This record gives sequence, C-alpha cells and structure tokens, in this order.
Amino acid sequence: MFYMYVLECSDKTLYTGYTDNLEKRVQKHNSGKASKYTRSRLPVKLLASFSFETKSEAMKAEVRFKALSRTEKLEKLDLTP
Repeated sequence: MFYMYVLECSDKTLYTGYTDNLEKRVQKHNSGKASKYTRSRLPVKLLASFSFETKSEAMKAEVRFKALSRTEKLEKLDLTP
C-alpha cells in the first residue's frame, strides 16, 4: 500500500506528501529529516491519510491535492471552521 498524507505544521501551514510507510514517514518529519519545508516548522501533526494500491495513484492524488487552495484542502478534509 501507498499513502498520500496531509500534515499540519506548527505554523498551521499544510504539507502534503506520499509514502509506503506512513508511521515511519511522520516520525521522520518530526525528527527533521524528511523535508526541508517541515524541518523549520516542527512539530508536525498528521491530519489525514488516504491509501492507494500503487505509488502512481498516490503521487497523482498528491499532485491533485496540492493544486487546491487552502480552503479547498480543508473542505476536502472536512476541517472547515
């Protein structure tokens, strides 16, 4: 399985990525070794994850999600205020 995931950084920004090991990837983000973007915005919190059968599907979902506005992202995650 592959996953597209959405993190909330300490500054309330969102980060989206994909992985084949969700728990390990979130731990790596919080250790400062996964992404330059999240490294300066620790700690991060997992907001949502979506599973896919293939890496390609997860990557395509990530690209589509990243193209959305913040408001649209929060609506998709059902996190609108």
